[in-house]
Amino acid sequence: MIPPPYGFVTMAHASSRESRDASALIHIRDADPGDAAELTELLNAIIFQGGTTALEEPFTPERLAEAYLTGPNVLCCFVAVERRTGRLEGFQTLGRYPDLPDDVGDIGTFARIDGKQRGVGSALFTATAERARQLGLSAINATIRADNIGGLTFYGKMGFVDYSVARAVPLKNGRRVDRVSRRFRLAQ
Repeated sequence: MIPPPYGFVTMAHASSRESRDASALIHIRDADPGDAAELTELLNAIIFQGGTTALEEPFTPERLAEAYLTGPNVLCCFVAVERRTGRLEGFQTLGRYPDLPDDVGDIGTFARIDGKQRGVGSALFTATAERARQLGLSAINATIRADNIGGLTFYGKMGFVDYSVARAVPLKNGRRVDRVSRRFRLAQ
């Protein structure tokens, strides 16, 4: 089984003005299988950099599509497309995870480490939260490495609140890092 996405690559949270500016520069749409190769490159760059995701094994396009784009546990996945170039700047996936109740989706947000677009995460979350409501979910779970300050900040600014902590979860190298689970309650 593929682990939940656990993380968000560090990206400054956009102010309201920056979010408006970002919407002029990026377009949010549903992911499709044709996005898998470019999103694999984006996610593998984050994994290879380390420090902001609990994911440690690189993905193939097929494995990424199954885990985060089109597989049976995927509820939705959105991509942020730079309007001028068509480059995918980030993606956000929402799926089912066996340790969560059926009415709670598990979210993962990933943005290019060389990305210039501010507000990508906020724009993606607007679309994901709306789809989660349409699907009848009561909440969205985000599990973030405790040392991922950017991810903790982002999800906090989106309205996620601490729910639980898994203490000292080992990485491949043996280092232990807490995982903070936060929940965003959806108003129906």
